[in-house]
Amino acid sequence: MNGRDAARRAIIIDTPPTSNGDLHVGHLAGPFMAADVYARYLRSNGRPVVFSSGTDDSQTYVLASARRKGLTPEELSGRSWHEIRSTLAGMGVSLDGFAPYDDRYRASVLTFLTGLHRAGKFRERTVMLPYSERRGEYLVEGLVCGYCPICLVESRGGLCETCGHQNNFDELIEPRSTVDPDDVVTHREARILVLPMEEYRERLTAYYREREPRLRPHTMQLVREVLARPLPDFPITYPIGWGIPAPFPETPGQRINAWAEGMPAVMYTTAYAAEQLGERHAADDELWRAEHDPEIVYFIGFDNVYFWGFTHIAALMAHEGRYALPDTFISNEFYELENAKFSTSLGHVLYTKDLLKEVPRDLVRFYLAISCPEHQQTNFSREALVKVAGDRLVRPWNRLAGLLGKAVADSGADGASLPVSDAGRRRAEAVIARFRACYELSGYSLTRAANLIVGQLDRMVREARLVHEDAGADRARLGDLFLDVRVLVACASPILIDLARAAGEAGGFTCGLDAGGFRPGRIAPFALPLLETPAGAADAR
Repeated sequence: MNGRDAARRAIIIDTPPTSNGDLHVGHLAGPFMAADVYARYLRSNGRPVVFSSGTDDSQTYVLASARRKGLTPEELSGRSWHEIRSTLAGMGVSLDGFAPYDDRYRASVLTFLTGLHRAGKFRERTVMLPYSERRGEYLVEGLVCGYCPICLVESRGGLCETCGHQNNFDELIEPRSTVDPDDVVTHREARILVLPMEEYRERLTAYYREREPRLRPHTMQLVREVLARPLPDFPITYPIGWGIPAPFPETPGQRINAWAEGMPAVMYTTAYAAEQLGERHAADDELWRAEHDPEIVYFIGFDNVYFWGFTHIAALMAHEGRYALPDTFISNEFYELENAKFSTSLGHVLYTKDLLKEVPRDLVRFYLAISCPEHQQTNFSREALVKVAGDRLVRPWNRLAGLLGKAVADSGADGASLPVSDAGRRRAEAVIARFRACYELSGYSLTRAANLIVGQLDRMVREARLVHEDAGADRARLGDLFLDVRVLVACASPILIDLARAAGEAGGFTCGLDAGGFRPGRIAPFALPLLETPAGAADAR
């Protein structure tokens, strides 16, 4: 981390989830865990951070889900907001603020978009949209499905979650209603406002040329594919009945496309979170303004890369230098449940809140980190969680705790500080450097960080066994081991949040990585807290 970055405020965005139900394990394994670990890492280095999210209530997925459940969209989104906030808190996701979808939210969206409208950034277009003959309404986004014109896999309207490409207007092949599959779907003409994406081609190309080294390969593949063809117009308004009413005279009675809310929505959530930290700003977009030079990072699933990586950035660019552009974004692939896709409609789902009732939070976080879908699709298995967390984390940690306790008792060092060697201090610095390589954006990887925890535990257990078996062991060897433990706890603290808290309390230390606290001359031994064995695992003591 260079000097400039160390002083910059980091704005971390967990892209707002759609409020059509609670979060399942697949949601947490992707952007939520990744964003939380990064935020915690930066805070441990003393970086100023604003980490925020909210809900995306305007999505037509809310409307479609509400119709299937027999609820009003307002009822479903309101209930889901509380469920999502509770689940994130239960998982220890350290948001500085989880913003409500309210009048202030809507005002922030309209301020951002009407500024572009006044500046003449939108264009009128006549397009053909899917239309429900039975309901007498246009079908867009979550209300319609069909086959993607790019990869020919089934897709929702607007974007294909398989290949990541946009499918605008009448491009879906064999469109069908997602609420009523027997409905007759035709196409009808509509006059809407769009953001002409092709006008931002050169700036988007330059943006990605600069940021390519930080982006994951699948994301860059999509970027190259998108830029290799004409950029489709981005719809700003739709002739539908759900969402924020569009105030533009050209489109009376229409609503704002939910995806067009993205950038002003996260500016609003940033402002809301900053207020929870005690800050007050005159405008909700203040912290995003270019003169403040924030480091902006957001965490997204691959299926959202097109909108967040193209249309939303073009909308920022359309404000002609007013706002900072995101430094980068961290994408993830899909996470399956027992080797099948998560499906709420088919009942193939595991809600995070239900898992947390049965498995300690740190064990869930560890398993989601080690199995997270960073570069390819991965899988959640309850059996694998029990085995991996038990064998690789709980058993070695508790074994280490037992061995260190016996070694301290045998050496008579209980209550006395222990010397630390130069070699021990050098090892500590090496371990910190390896964890930093996992947490810094240039090589960000939860999987590697979790595996590094495993590797360091294995090393320490072997060393603790040797110290325990050697009655005449040098006290500095034992002191080095306790320094190893402190370093591991600090480096693992963004993932193992409860263990870090308990160990810090037991040892009387904090888990920050910004101070020079890992070169001590002496160190006090302490009792390591034990981890709870996951149900179904072998005895981990």
